[in-house]
Amino acid sequence: MKIGILGGSFDPIHNGHLNMAVKSYEQYDLDEIWVIARRRERLEELQSRMLTNVRILQGDLLDVDIYEIVEKLLEEKKPNVRMLVNAAGFGKKGEVKELSCREQLEMIDLNCRALTHMTKICIPYMCKGSRIVNLASAAAFCPQPSFSVYASTKSYVLSFSRSLRTELAKDGIYVTAVCPGPVDTEFFETSGKQDNPMKEATMVKPEAVVKQALIDARDGKDVSIYGAAMKATKAATKILPHRLLLDAMDKFW
Repeated sequence: MKIGILGGSFDPIHNGHLNMAVKSYEQYDLDEIWVIARRRERLEELQSRMLTNVRILQGDLLDVDIYEIVEKLLEEKKPNVRMLVNAAGFGKKGEVKELSCREQLEMIDLNCRALTHMTKICIPYMCKGSRIVNLASAAAFCPQPSFSVYASTKSYVLSFSRSLRTELAKDGIYVTAVCPGPVDTEFFETSGKQDNPMKEATMVKPEAVVKQALIDARDGKDVSIYGAAMKATKAATKILPHRLLLDAMDKFW
C-alpha cells in the first residue's frame, strides 16, 4: 500500500496551501493519505474534498500518544510511505524575556522535536523515490530579534533537512526544506501582529509557495524558496555579517 503522510494544522477553506498539498499526493497514485492534526472538523472537511482515501489521525503533535498511534499503524499496515510532509509549527513574536517559558518550549517541541520524531518513525517505511518535505522558513537564514526562538527552530529544520538529505541519498530518498517568507495564513493570528511594513510588502499567497515546493520536491532540490524577495534575503544573509543584519532589523522593527 502506497501512502502519503501530512502532519499539521488544517483549514481547507482558509488554508488553501494545505488542501493543495494533500491534493498533490494524488499524482503519486497513492492508495491512502494519512492526515494528522488536532481539529477533527477540519480533517473531516478536508476528507470530504478528496478523491483519494483519507485516513484521519486526530491528535496533538505535542503529545506522545499520537506518535504511538502512528507507529502502531505503520507496523500493522507496513505501507510504502511515498511522501512525508512535516507542516506543523508555530511562532510567537516577542523578546525572550517577555514570552512565557511554556510558549518558547512548545515552539521548540513542535517545530523541532515533533518534526524529528515523525521523520524518524516514517523513514523505515520509505524507499527509493520517496520524498520528505519539511516546512522551515526564511527565518532560518538569519537570527531575528523578537523572533529569537522561532528563527532558531527553523534554522534547526533547515540544518536537519540538509544533513538528513545526505544521509538518505544512498537510499534514493530526497529531503526538501521549504523556506517561505511571510505567507497569508493563520500563522500571524498565533504569532501576533508584526507592525512590519516589509513583511506586509512581501506577503504571498500560500498556493504559490506550495506549488513551488512541490515542484522543487519532485525535482529533488534540497531547499525550496518562492519569490525574488526571499531569494534576495537568502543571498544577503550569506554576504552581509549577521551582526549588521541584526542591528538593522532591531532598528527597523
